Formats: sequence, C-alpha cells, structure tokens
Amino acid sequence: MINNKKILTIAGIKELLIKKDRNTIVLCHGVFDLLHIGHIKYFEEAKSMGDILVVTLTPDAFVNKGAGRPVFNQQLRLEAISALECVDYVAINEWPTAIETIQTLKPDFYVKGPDYKNYADDISGNIELEQKAVESVGGKIKLTKGQVFSSSNLINNFFSNNNPEQKKFIQELKHNFSISDIYGDLDRLENLKVLLVGETIIDEYIFCRSIGKSGKEPVLVSQKLRSEKYAGGVLSVANHLSDFCSKVKVVTYLGDRDSQQNFIEKNISDNVELDFIIKSKSPTILKTRYIDDDSPKTKTQGIYDLNDENLNEVEEKDLLGKLTACIEDYDVIIVVDYGHGLITPNIVKTLEYKSGFLAVNTQLNSFNAAFHSISKYKRADYICVHSGELRHDYRNRNDKIESLTEKLSKRVNSKFVTITHGRKGSMVFNGEKFIYCPAFAQKVVDRVGAGDTLLAITSLCFAGGIDERITLLLGNLSAAETVANTGTGNKLNKINLLKTVETLLK
Repeated sequence: MINNKKILTIAGIKELLIKKDRNTIVLCHGVFDLLHIGHIKYFEEAKSMGDILVVTLTPDAFVNKGAGRPVFNQQLRLEAISALECVDYVAINEWPTAIETIQTLKPDFYVKGPDYKNYADDISGNIELEQKAVESVGGKIKLTKGQVFSSSNLINNFFSNNNPEQKKFIQELKHNFSISDIYGDLDRLENLKVLLVGETIIDEYIFCRSIGKSGKEPVLVSQKLRSEKYAGGVLSVANHLSDFCSKVKVVTYLGDRDSQQNFIEKNISDNVELDFIIKSKSPTILKTRYIDDDSPKTKTQGIYDLNDENLNEVEEKDLLGKLTACIEDYDVIIVVDYGHGLITPNIVKTLEYKSGFLAVNTQLNSFNAAFHSISKYKRADYICVHSGELRHDYRNRNDKIESLTEKLSKRVNSKFVTITHGRKGSMVFNGEKFIYCPAFAQKVVDRVGAGDTLLAITSLCFAGGIDERITLLLGNLSAAETVANTGTGNKLNKINLLKTVETLLK
C-alpha cells in the first residue's frame, strides 16, 4: 500500500535523521524505473545493514536513458517504493547525482548492487565520486550480493514503445557490436582535431501569449512573457563536438554592428577556439522566432536580422588567410553552409583543395531557397543533407531518393552521403550500399538544430572510421535529444549519449 507518510523531501528526511542520531542510516539511490523482484531483494538486504533505510530517486529531468525514459514518472516511482515495508523514507533527489544527497544525509552506509563491483564499468565515473562523498562524512560504501536484474533489459523486452523498425535495428546492432566496442570507438575520437567553417547565428526565442486582434488594425497582438537566446549555427555544431574531441576551432564572421561577441564567448565551450573576421554593413546573424507559449511548438513569426551578401574582396582575403594558415593542422574540416554569404566560390575551392577529411552540409532557408544547394561543392569526403535539399539540388521530386543519392556521391566523389528524412530517420550510402536507421525521437518540441546535431556527430564518426550503423545510431539519438528541447542551446554530452546507447542495447 502506498504510504505517503514515507514520502518526504531531502531536507525533511535530514531533520528526522538528526533526531535519530543513534540509529544506523542506510542510503540507496537510483532511477528504479520499473520496480521488480531484484530491487525488492536489494532493498531488503540494504535494510539488514542498519536501522533506517532511505531511498532517493533520480528526478525525471536527470534520467539519461534515452527517449521515452523514465517509463514511470517520479511521482509513480515514489509511490511504488513507499509501498515497500523495508523502506523507511523515500524522496526525489534534487541534483543529478547522489553526491550532494550523501553530503546532506550523512549515511553510515551507501549501498549499491553487485553490478557496481567493477568501478570501471560505470562510464559516468559517479560511483568513485560517491564513494569519496560517503567516506568524507564518515560512512562506507557497501555492495549487496543478490542476483542482478536490469530494469532497462525488462523494459526493452516487455514494455518498450520502440516500433518494429527500431527494434530490428537495435537487435542487428547488438548482434554485431558490444557496448564496449562503441565506448572504444568514441574514445578514439578524442584525439581528432576539428576545424569548423560556417556562419554564426544567434537564435532568439520570444515566448508570448496571444491576446487577439488589435482594436484599430488587422494585427495580431501578443504579450511578451520571456525570451531566451542561444549560440546557434556553426557555434552549435562546435559545442556539440566539444565533449567528444579535445581541439575544436571555428572560423566564421561576426557583424560590424550588434556583434554579440560577449554573448558568444560566454556561450561556447572552453575547448572551442573562435577565430573570426568582421563583415561590414552587417550584424552578427540574429534569427528571432516568436513562440505561442500556450502551444510551445507553435512558432507564430520569424524576424531575421542579417546581410546575406557575399563577403567583399577584402573580407574574403582575410578569411582565406585565416583558413590557409591553419587548415592543414586539422584532421577534420566541417563546413556548415547556411548560404548567408560566408562561403564564397574562392572559399569553396580552398576548402576542397586543402582539406584532409572534408564534411559538408548546405541548408535551405527562406533567404536562399532559390539559389543555394550542395551543387556549389565539387569534392567532399562526406555530405549530409535533408532529402528535400537533395531533391532541390536535382530539381527532381519523383525519382527514388536512393538514385539521387548515388548520383550525388559520384558527382562529388564522396566516401559517405547521409540523407536525413525527419521522422523517417536517415540513411547512408558508402559508395557500395545503403544502410538505414530509424528515427528515435519520441518527443518533438523544436526541430531547429536537429540536422546540425546529426551532422556534428556523424562527421566525427565517419572521419574516425566508425561503422556506418553505429554512426547513424549515434547521429539519430543525438538529433532526438535536440528536438526534445527548445532552441539550439542544448549541448551533446558524451557520457549521456553512451548511457542512452547502453540502455538500448541491454
């Protein structure tokens, strides 16, 4: 039976424990998404180690097990554990890890399951930090001895909301690769040096409440509630890569007015080097989108402040100088071409001629749809475009997308071409065959930046020689994380991505 008297806050439990200072306090912490017999035996063994058993749960916002997790929200998880006789108190943790909770509650024993015996298996590294935390308050970490059952394995096999296409892809991946294989692949990417070339874009979101028609004019009136601003465009790609490789450099332009330089420098990762020219008669590109706050997915208007004319001769020469001075020092060159005047024909030639591994993405938008396409590039090792952008390039809406992809691959002599299909997922052509990967997004809040996210991780993986199937999975999982958030401020985290993959493969 649910026992609401057991459900408290961390502060409330601390206050009660102070009054019971002669009792031995035992703390267990985890997600406990699907409560099963393994958990019950784990809690019972933990309770046998002391007088009072406290269980704290990872809040929904910090559960990093991929789309659709947790299956049961934090309130339901609280209620389930409160019904266990062996548990004295249960609370939602207030932080991403148990470290602060340990320091607050000062347990005599912090108890984990036997699957934590080898600390090296914990990719987050949290178990070592938790051990230090519990020892710092005079306690010890202990491991139970019971049989291990995996909630993720049970959910994947019996409660998964993955569709048949997703399940088939995961099963084939599990048959060919282990999670340690994928860990090793991503670790190898750390030494790659990446140079990014593309336009800096500041993405501003203004959240409003629609009021109605103006009293005197046919104008929709909205009340501004709040605004958010993100480092987007090429900066977003750089931030995504910053947790996967140690050296990232961006070559871009800022405007001679409203440069946003201070904002940019505060919102790029510490290991991202920014090198830029100043574009005259221009702002740093600012794309402002108005959002109906009552319908967060609904954009009511976009206002862009930009000058998308090509760089003038002096600016182009300055940019070419910056590129030629450093391009040969980098293993991977990623071009994010939004068609706003940075990548001139001369810049393209330099990139094609001097790059080692060259990855290119061109994007259609309201400013460039009539003239901008991937056809401006004659050579690239990797091309990543949306299926609509590929059809736009060939002015062809009837032929199979595979035949157009093969044509593009031959035209630019590419090693890989990835075509994204939104909710249908993506596919890659490696010069011989196609590999398909379903989308994994279950929550779509904002599609802005999804393509940039997928470009970032797949470019790095292909340059590092990672298998196409693993690469597509990582790209689609990363894109799924992006579309679940508003704007381009969310940055990929290597550990979180690995934990999502680990959960899927259990």
